[in-house]
Amino acid sequence: MNPLRKLAEVLARRSAIPIGVWALGGVSLLMDVSSEMIHALLPIYLVAVMGASMEAVGIIEGVAEATASIVKVFSGALSDRLGRRKLLTAFGYGLAAFTEPIFPLAGSLGWVAAARFLDRVGKGIRGAPRDALIADIAPPELRGASFGLRQTLDTVGAFIGPLIAIALMAATGGAFRVVFWVAVIPAFLAVALLVMVVKEPEASRAPGAARPIFDRAALRRLGGAYWLVVAVATLFALARFSEAFLVLRVQGLGLPLALAPLTLVTMNVVYALAAYPAGALSDRLDRMTVAAIGFYLLIAADLVLAFAGGLVGAALGVALWGLHLGLTQGVLAALVADSAPADQRGAAFGVFNFASGLAALAASLAAGALWDALGPAATFLAGALVCALALVALSFAARVAPSLRARLSRAERK
Repeated sequence: MNPLRKLAEVLARRSAIPIGVWALGGVSLLMDVSSEMIHALLPIYLVAVMGASMEAVGIIEGVAEATASIVKVFSGALSDRLGRRKLLTAFGYGLAAFTEPIFPLAGSLGWVAAARFLDRVGKGIRGAPRDALIADIAPPELRGASFGLRQTLDTVGAFIGPLIAIALMAATGGAFRVVFWVAVIPAFLAVALLVMVVKEPEASRAPGAARPIFDRAALRRLGGAYWLVVAVATLFALARFSEAFLVLRVQGLGLPLALAPLTLVTMNVVYALAAYPAGALSDRLDRMTVAAIGFYLLIAADLVLAFAGGLVGAALGVALWGLHLGLTQGVLAALVADSAPADQRGAAFGVFNFASGLAALAASLAAGALWDALGPAATFLAGALVCALALVALSFAARVAPSLRARLSRAERK
């Protein structure tokens, strides 16, 4: 037995969560160490070294994230049809790993944008099949906890990455490219862990019928509960622009350039601490109620960041932003898994992420334009307003379809 699989089995024995979920969480952790080492510095690198405008940062970030979400539509549905979720997941992680060296080699803004684009294509290929694979592996009564665990491990990587970036920036006197080269290592370790440890359930391996990846009947079969989740989550995504704007906001309030990654460290520590408990809580309570609390927290984060006059206020706003992520991201993923038919989970996650990605593109484009035109306060106030609308939509949905709340909170116990 290889040592990576043995370690995963030890962790699995300490909880009821299956080994495959732990392994996929470890893969996410390693890849996020890699990507966040780069992402924590990239906004500042683009502005300070490449001479990009704030609007350009918004375009690059928005297009990159939207690309990932668009690709997820097709990779998720393809995983349903082929019955090969692990293969597509590994290909997506592998593409991202082989893209990482472009960042230190890039000599122009165009090359950096291209690297960010390809990295997000890899994320898009792996995202929906991986989430569907977790839903296939996890017992229904532990689905929220399983998604929360993966999100926690993913987020642990997301704050370890910036910490390494800070240490390397200090040690090298601000050599961005050295940090980008070191980030290549954990990306390839993530691919190795996935290939060596994760086993695909037999249910996932059964190929679907030979039909178009998407057709009207298949979309209808996803069901009204699923489409309601998508609609509310899409409106919520319009309120969530790229975290690059958090980094720039805190730097603008006085954080030294070399310590800028602390913004994402703070956010992700809180995110990691909240994600698993929130997911486990949603297995016992109503998932939509847990998500609603997260919506309120995003409004609070936006208001604090809009009116912050110094680093203490900015730190509070960043922490609230991380807390809202912990209470929403894994829970929304569990809601998708709850409401979609088992043989369409790949497509369900793909469509869900596609809709959220289009909203993220619009949010980042608007955030960059608002920042350039009216300043950071306007950007965060606009986010709070849109999130308030999403909260109203969630409450309205619960009132007009009271059976939906009960149906989803049972998590398809079968």
